[in-house]
Amino acid sequence: MEPRSRGAAPGGVSVSAVLPAGGSGERLGGATPKQFCAVQGRPLVSYAVRAMERISWISDIVVVVSPENIETMKTIIEKYGHNRVTVVEGGITRHRSIFNGLRVFAENEFSSHLLQKPEVVIIHDAVRPFVEEDTVSKVVMAAKEHGAAGTIRPLVSTVIASAADGCLDHSLERARYRASEMPQAFLFDIIYEAYQQCTDYDLDYGTECLHLALKYCKTNAKLVEGTPDLWKVTYKRDLYAAESIIKDNLSQQVYVITNVKETLAQVGFLLPESLKSQIKVEAISISLSKNDSCLQSIISGQCYNFVCVNDKRWAIQETQELVDMLEKSNIPLLYPVVLILVHLDIPENNSFSIGMEDLTMIKKFARETKKKNILVYGLLIQYK
Repeated sequence: MEPRSRGAAPGGVSVSAVLPAGGSGERLGGATPKQFCAVQGRPLVSYAVRAMERISWISDIVVVVSPENIETMKTIIEKYGHNRVTVVEGGITRHRSIFNGLRVFAENEFSSHLLQKPEVVIIHDAVRPFVEEDTVSKVVMAAKEHGAAGTIRPLVSTVIASAADGCLDHSLERARYRASEMPQAFLFDIIYEAYQQCTDYDLDYGTECLHLALKYCKTNAKLVEGTPDLWKVTYKRDLYAAESIIKDNLSQQVYVITNVKETLAQVGFLLPESLKSQIKVEAISISLSKNDSCLQSIISGQCYNFVCVNDKRWAIQETQELVDMLEKSNIPLLYPVVLILVHLDIPENNSFSIGMEDLTMIKKFARETKKKNILVYGLLIQYK
């Protein structure tokens, strides 16, 4: 696959991302660290990488993992076709891992492949799979202006402090406080300098990057209101919630596409009648080979499910047009696209026939598109 052209970053700055993924997942339970747990068959960390990767103006993505998981992460990158990703060995704590991720942009002796230093660096957890480009853009713009920025959310529960005897000491006024979330963004020179000045205590026990920028560089971060889906997978129940969200995103709507032939259009418009009680469905009749603007609009609306009704002879050639459009749109980068090919066999003598050559071609096509995160299924119907 040819590299995608890079879009313009907010404010015209160069941007890279660091994803700490070295946690052991103790609170989750089980032997597998949560970032490597499968959600819908894909490791959680892969979703977080995709979320950054589909943003064309992020130049490099650094994933920081524990030494024993370096090969696992490299295998994930290869298997799921991630691009612009560098794997770095993490430290024994979160802050030490983030520091290692920053070093690959600034210290030749730390990495065999020094990456180009960005003006702004994003820090985002590898176990926060749901983040939209709009949110990332807002924190990057705020970091450019203020030096540091982070997303926040309202507190769900009241925070209290206990006295030495285990009794209530005081509580915080919930309306005045916010939960610090990810992503966060910083002018690179500010956050790198902050980490360079950190004490061992900060590196071993600290948890808040924004606080380091304030403490060591006198940089007061701009706080950006985040969306409800920025939550972090921490417990086992969160994995089920993440899976539910992904399924919901993938099954919201389906488009039934037919070409302009009268027989095929008839079949295409009958399908919505059968499906509309279960899912939002739309039917359109267009030619896939003409790069239709209507289809472009549908794809830009981030639909993940398509049913293409076509004749057996030309199905692969025309469907390739749709696959190319989907790939260029970056839609399959985060979630898989489901493409169901309904082939109508309309022989003149009404005899049912399909050759092994046709089957082999369809199977090969499905294998190739799967590498692009587009799942192709086929259905052959004899139409009399």
